Amino acid sequence: MSDSLKHECGIAVVRLKKPLAYFQDRYGSALWGFNKLFLLMEKQHNRGQDGVGIGCAKIGMPAGQPYIFRRRDSKKDSLAKLFRTELKSIDKMARKGAIDPNDPEDLRKKFDFAGDVYMGHLRYGTSGEFDSGSCHPYLRRSNWPTRTLMVMGNFNMTNTAELNQRMVDRGQHPVLGTDTQTVLEEIGFHLDEAHTDIYRELRDEGIPGDQTTDLISERLDTGHIVSESAKGWDGGYCISGVVGNGDVFVMRDPHGIRPCHYLETDEFIAFASERVPLMTVFEAAQEDVKELASGTVMTVKSNGEVSSERFAPECPQTPCSFEKIYFSRGNDPIIYKERKAMGAALVEQLIDSIGDNFDKAVFSFVPNTAETAYYGLMDGLRLYRRKQVRADILKAVKAGELDEAKLDDLILNNWPVGEKIAHKDIKLRTFISQESGRNQLVSHVYDISYGVVKDGDSLVIIDDSIVRGTTLKQSILKILARTNPEKIVICSTAPQIRYPDCYGIDMSEMGKFIAFQATINLLEKTDQSALIEEVYQDCVAEMAKPAAERQNAVKKLYTPFTNEEISAEISKIVYPEDIEWHGEVEVIYLTVEKLHESIAGPSGDWYFTGNYPTSGGYSVVNRAFMHWREGKSGRSYDQLPL
Repeated sequence: MSDSLKHECGIAVVRLKKPLAYFQDRYGSALWGFNKLFLLMEKQHNRGQDGVGIGCAKIGMPAGQPYIFRRRDSKKDSLAKLFRTELKSIDKMARKGAIDPNDPEDLRKKFDFAGDVYMGHLRYGTSGEFDSGSCHPYLRRSNWPTRTLMVMGNFNMTNTAELNQRMVDRGQHPVLGTDTQTVLEEIGFHLDEAHTDIYRELRDEGIPGDQTTDLISERLDTGHIVSESAKGWDGGYCISGVVGNGDVFVMRDPHGIRPCHYLETDEFIAFASERVPLMTVFEAAQEDVKELASGTVMTVKSNGEVSSERFAPECPQTPCSFEKIYFSRGNDPIIYKERKAMGAALVEQLIDSIGDNFDKAVFSFVPNTAETAYYGLMDGLRLYRRKQVRADILKAVKAGELDEAKLDDLILNNWPVGEKIAHKDIKLRTFISQESGRNQLVSHVYDISYGVVKDGDSLVIIDDSIVRGTTLKQSILKILARTNPEKIVICSTAPQIRYPDCYGIDMSEMGKFIAFQATINLLEKTDQSALIEEVYQDCVAEMAKPAAERQNAVKKLYTPFTNEEISAEISKIVYPEDIEWHGEVEVIYLTVEKLHESIAGPSGDWYFTGNYPTSGGYSVVNRAFMHWREGKSGRSYDQLPL
């Protein structure tokens, strides 16, 4: 993705089913679970680099001993540093004779992260301050283990204001800030309620106080508590947590927007945002890693009992298609295949752009994450060319014109040529305050391979997606123009992004989308500017309706123009300024139909089509357009009234 775009966070959970001594005996380390947590997080480092957090819960600790622990860090390279710091603390204690690192029970008593439940979070922030205090997991402490709660997740709620108001109506005093705090307090409220009910039952039964804690833990229905908490949530989410007694839960939103996978053996159960980290870290087969069903919460009781229950009725599935296009690591066997299919799906549109003269074209990709789609594009082009050659050979045979020279000409010439054109040498820090100075630095983020593109060649570049077009205009196209091609074609494996996301991706300001900018330009050029005010008034009318009845009034804005017309205007907008090159630039977007053909199973497409899976999405899109029209910046949800 050439545009910088922050997105979904990553989670990792490891719940051991055996005592630490078992892992010491079998694997040589009582910290086997702690080490696996680090590896799961490291393998998902692509999902979050603003900060990290880890948590640990110890089941059955005696009264007076701490049982839940947390560390968070938002500094650079915080993941490795955080784990390194914890492990160094063991070495330091061992040198002083204060701990025996080979004694599982000694580790359990004296090292915070020698426990039964491990949780890890990688943060890509879309709200709140980027400091350690805003990193997950969030912790709600109590002197009752069965009321203590630690929560983390990969999510955005579209109706945070409504959820906060619910707490206010109860008489609570929520500290407004992030939807994470809202989720923590909502689950905490229901946990408190359930805990109090059980405590009173035990008290009325005359149960002695020293038996109360264990019986509350036994009777606590964590799955039901979480299910009650989720009523009214509108958003995309994968949320996990642990109660102080050791009950673990992991849940996924009803539409399956946010991803979650798990692996269970007789030794452990582990969860992660992506499939492959579980396969790699635990050396598991693909078929052993399951996808957590949407609309369900899976719980692991403190006694190790695993169960799953639905907290929402089944509904249409709309998993985020950007997981396929860009976010998830490309070594997932399914995603790798789908990304290649996306690249191949661009062939027809590309042929319309450059024709069949492959000997006058060079194909490449930017950035590196588009490499898999590039392989698919090249496979598709070669297949297209093979069909041409086969048809030409059959035609020549039929006409009696096939000889050795003709055969060599058909087979050896005009094949698509792939080259490595752009090289990202270093990550330049834009420390210069003036915009012109920053742009000058940005234009040198990539270097190019000189001498590859010949006179008269077209240069075809495949990209994951083009959201804002800023990097394309200010940097990439200027760099590619140094090769002096006759034409530069940029192919996006993602369709035109026309609408904001509100379920985890940091793209909620409509005015920043280049497809939106192009549409506004076209409306002005074709004397249809009145439609802008008409859509604004429609949005105002939609927002006056109950949230469940709202529709996307912004769709009307795009109806006067075809995809091709909008793409043509985008091509004009991104054309680099102040350079000597005067070739042609064309931007091609994969169609929504071709995207769905490339992805196995259902996939969400609301940022392309405006068809949101929840009512909160329609509130966000209408409000986003209103904010643009009113000259307001910032996210179009969170604390704003519905």
